Amino acid sequence: MRYLLSDFDFNKEEVLGILNSAQEIKKNPEKFFDALKNKTLVMLFEKTSTRTRISFEAAMTQLGGHAIYWESRTSQIAKGEPLSDIGKVVSRYCQAIMARMYRQQDLEEIAKVATVPVINGLTDVFHPCQCLGDLLTVKEKLGDLKGTVAFFGDCGFNIGHSTMITFSKIRMNVNLVCPKKKKYQPNPEILKRAKKEAEGKIKIIHEPLEGIKNADVVMTDTWVSMGQEKESKPRIKDLRPYQVNSELMKKANKGAIFMHCLPAYRGYEMTKEVIDGPQSVVFDQAENRLHIQKAILLKLMKYGKRGINFFDK
Repeated sequence: MRYLLSDFDFNKEEVLGILNSAQEIKKNPEKFFDALKNKTLVMLFEKTSTRTRISFEAAMTQLGGHAIYWESRTSQIAKGEPLSDIGKVVSRYCQAIMARMYRQQDLEEIAKVATVPVINGLTDVFHPCQCLGDLLTVKEKLGDLKGTVAFFGDCGFNIGHSTMITFSKIRMNVNLVCPKKKKYQPNPEILKRAKKEAEGKIKIIHEPLEGIKNADVVMTDTWVSMGQEKESKPRIKDLRPYQVNSELMKKANKGAIFMHCLPAYRGYEMTKEVIDGPQSVVFDQAENRLHIQKAILLKLMKYGKRGINFFDK
């Protein structure tokens, strides 16, 4: 059984295969209209969502399958039904589960007992689907997966972790540019494993001007994620020096692109001039969530437990 619970679950060759698959799907979508005919994806949401929900639901529809949107607060989970029971039952109704959870541990609890593939639609620790879509965007815009990505802000949360793991795995260098406080730096165990599997270099940098040197991709994320609302004032104060603005972007390499997973808050993690400027590719990046979700679904659902790439011969 193959899962996508974290960015560690696919090796470099599998990541590159998914990117190739997504490009083929994007170029010739009509070839895949019935690829998942009569298959069902159950989508469990604890956290609110825009891009994850719509891209997965549209992907299943366009591949000939069906997606069921399921909010935890309107189910027996809200009344305390064990996630282990949920995983066992839901597996009998569908061919895959995508879950967007507050805690990585809860996602893994479902996966332990599930008899169908489980996909991480975001947790507090990882967001692998987002970063695979980000890689697809970089490949399209820059033509190759080389160079340096500079991630600014909270590097100890899901997007920071996933960017570090996924980009370094395929030989890009990653600069994690963040405050010195421990909570903004990557989990030590995740950092250790990421460095072990990396082909690119991973650096933790606290000075923004140093972090953006030689950057081909400049990336950031919201300073206050879901579940962190009570910390908003100190987080904004700590992260303000790491705002991506026009002056900072001038220090990146010529032709550098700006990326953000959205939702974005202009005037905070980046300025309006950056996200709405010529270097921004955030809406192409958002679109690519659809194409990468299709490739992930085909990889995990088309051949069931074999879990091989759809385009492998």
